[in-house]
Amino acid sequence: MKILIDADGCPVVDLAIKIAKTHSIKCIILCDTSHYFNRDGAETITVSKGADSVDFKLVNIAIAGDIVITQDYGLAAMCLAKNAIVLSQDGMVYNSSNIDTLLMSRHIAKKARMSGVRVKGAKKRTTEQDMAFKASLEAILT
Repeated sequence: MKILIDADGCPVVDLAIKIAKTHSIKCIILCDTSHYFNRDGAETITVSKGADSVDFKLVNIAIAGDIVITQDYGLAAMCLAKNAIVLSQDGMVYNSSNIDTLLMSRHIAKKARMSGVRVKGAKKRTTEQDMAFKASLEAILT
């Protein structure tokens, strides 16, 4: 088992690494060349910049039982197909019961944006979100 982090825009990289160290689990950060990650206690894999290049690399190295941290529903679906455990940065565990609804909401939001509708962006991150992420990751690991 290892933890794979889709690190581009991920606010819980340091927290995930800290938890991985506590449980002596290998942690791998994946990013593209437009980002730089060098964290003690984690391996970093940097891929060429390109649409979904990080996602494809992550899916290719994920195996059943790995923990994947991402906010990307498409990547989450691909990792679930490989029997990985997939967790959002807010602590939600993606699974076969919720992924279809999440993908549909992403599709609807994209169609709305393409037709000119303004969709609200993400709210400022809260301490409660970090606590929920930590609790979910700890629950998976214990």
